[in-house]
Amino acid sequence: MCNRYRPARAEVIEAQWQLKPTGRLWKPGIGPWGEGPFIRAENGEPELIVGLWALIGDHDKKAINRPRMTNNARWETVASLRTYKGPWSRSQRCVIPAESYDEPNWESGKNEWWSFRRADAQPWHLAGLWNAWTDPETGEVHESYSMITMNCDAHPLLRRFHKPEPDLPADRQDKRSVVAIDVDDLRTWLTGDVAAASSLIRLPEASVFDAGPSAATKPGV
Repeated sequence: MCNRYRPARAEVIEAQWQLKPTGRLWKPGIGPWGEGPFIRAENGEPELIVGLWALIGDHDKKAINRPRMTNNARWETVASLRTYKGPWSRSQRCVIPAESYDEPNWESGKNEWWSFRRADAQPWHLAGLWNAWTDPETGEVHESYSMITMNCDAHPLLRRFHKPEPDLPADRQDKRSVVAIDVDDLRTWLTGDVAAASSLIRLPEASVFDAGPSAATKPGV
């Protein structure tokens, strides 16, 4: 799972996607309920949106006033849980361009934040879902998104992160990781059918990562 990350800079997104933000920009580092960029397909073409990093489901009438931890969506239940199943069934998939993201390392017995970048210095394109929720009282449309996560207990690098459950064996910890979509697969993820998109849910090889202790202590640093 991921609770803090650094979105890709506007100029990086423009260079890769030829898309410019049309309104407000985002902070250099954000946590849940912060506002960040995501890219979705509109009539088959990519569209850049700035939205809330905490997916607002179709049923969440009070979501703006009482936000919940919906910034991560478990892959195993994305098609069945109430918050996510509507966007998933409508193929409202997106990619979240990220410079880096942070995860907690507890190997020393206390939390040490590590930052995860790509070894090739390119941005991550993290798999996500988006939704557009209309406030029934004001008519205001709120864009939001969530990062898809999957189990990483068997991954040689990613399994080292998050606080372990001492009563569970190593292969049943349910350590979680966000999912990165390869550049060559971005269009399939955004516009392909459910089967094609589902085939892209996998973890990168350890060699893809440039990971190490983070200098940041909180989102926005």
